[in-house]
Amino acid sequence: MAEETFGSKSGSSLDPEIQEGKFFAAVGYLSILCFVPLLLKKGNRFAQFHGKQALVLFILEMAASILKAVPALGDMVFTLAFVVLGILSLVGVVKVLMGEYWEMPVIQEVANKISL
Repeated sequence: MAEETFGSKSGSSLDPEIQEGKFFAAVGYLSILCFVPLLLKKGNRFAQFHGKQALVLFILEMAASILKAVPALGDMVFTLAFVVLGILSLVGVVKVLMGEYWEMPVIQEVANKISL
């Protein structure tokens, strides 16, 4: 289920590509900074993998922010989205620092459709 398509589930922490892309992939999970790995590490599969997931999270964050304009329901949706997306981003950063390709449920399916 959480199997990545580039090799082993966790990759190799000694893999130079992972080591080179770790910082950029981790920074990518910080909201609008999702563009950092997508633009600066185009040749790094690890950074691109996490950058695309971070981009989907960012788009969902923006959608939740727009929904906040809806009275009552918007605040509830925004709060729930803020918590869920925040947790997913935090777990994403932890997985990056562990050198893992972690496919977020549902998010990765959308991220796979992104071609840059």
